[in-house]
Amino acid sequence: MARRLLVAALAVAMTLMPSAAAETPSWQPVRVPAQVRPQAGLNEAVAFGPDRAWAVGADAVGREAPGFPLVLRWDGTAWQRQSLPGIGWQGELLSVAATSPTAVWAVGRDSAGGARLLRFDGMAWYESRPPRGVVLTKVVAGGGETWLIGSRDGAQVLLRRDGRGWRDVPVPPGSVYGLHILAANDVWAAGATDSGAAVSHWNGQVWQQTIVDGFPRSTVRSVLVVSPTEVWAGGTAGFVGGPPGRPVPPLLVRWDGHAWSRVTVPTDFGSISSLAPSTSGALAWVSVARSQKWGPPGSRPPFVPGPDFLAWNGQSFTEYGEPAVAGEGDSWVLRLAPVPGTATVWSVGRADGPEGTFAPRILRFG
Repeated sequence: MARRLLVAALAVAMTLMPSAAAETPSWQPVRVPAQVRPQAGLNEAVAFGPDRAWAVGADAVGREAPGFPLVLRWDGTAWQRQSLPGIGWQGELLSVAATSPTAVWAVGRDSAGGARLLRFDGMAWYESRPPRGVVLTKVVAGGGETWLIGSRDGAQVLLRRDGRGWRDVPVPPGSVYGLHILAANDVWAAGATDSGAAVSHWNGQVWQQTIVDGFPRSTVRSVLVVSPTEVWAGGTAGFVGGPPGRPVPPLLVRWDGHAWSRVTVPTDFGSISSLAPSTSGALAWVSVARSQKWGPPGSRPPFVPGPDFLAWNGQSFTEYGEPAVAGEGDSWVLRLAPVPGTATVWSVGRADGPEGTFAPRILRFG
């Protein structure tokens, strides 16, 4: 609540500034379709252009109800809920990715824990048979490739679509949480091992893995490849001990062609949940979920709100906060989806709602 009051006060202050300041680009909330029922959330989005984007999640989630799969589509003017004919199971869609507007994939999980795989062919969504025995968590596309992240019998698996079906790909040591796919023989994976946060590279034959932060419990979940001499990965830094509920520091690392180094970000706590490129492919945006900074010495509570979004210009970060939304709190999921060929970026997720509930959140920059 204190954070919302602070954001509201800043919004009032902005209205008193000169008109030039009011024209400064900022993140703005975008209306969620009225058909989306209470207690809903979004997990991921993908965009193809100014008039075409998809977002997935779940709605009508209750304390004892698993909810229903949710698909939204942006038509250039508004987000619309999409019908899913023949898809009557309860559960949640976790991830969405696409190689083209007519090859969009979404993965999810039903209330019994079974894997669900959906495909949009340019006309309608329909169910596709998931790989046998695999629990799916994420779908990633790039370079004309589509890969799945999941597990089988408790062990992690990666699967690649080869035109006829899904084929297993060897898995690097530890866990994989995110991928950047440039080609079938050029894939980067973000993850973690017992030795710390790890980034691995697949050359079509073997994985080469590097520990990018060796502190205990450190993890990277997103990776962005700009060039062979510039790769970024983000997640959470490791920590030892501390009271329950202690905030975790963010972790951002960069490869310069020779070594990985940690990049300082202007916030003390939170999780780097997403990295987004510019139209040129360079790093443009970093989202930080549950961002906090240390407050002034002796302040109670000891933390103050930190930036939710960081814009990178090649040299430094510009800090942005998410806008206040009436009746809602802060986002605790921030997934970025840049719009190709433009400076526009979507952020989808879920935010705190009244009395312990949560609500879907859609934000746009540009």
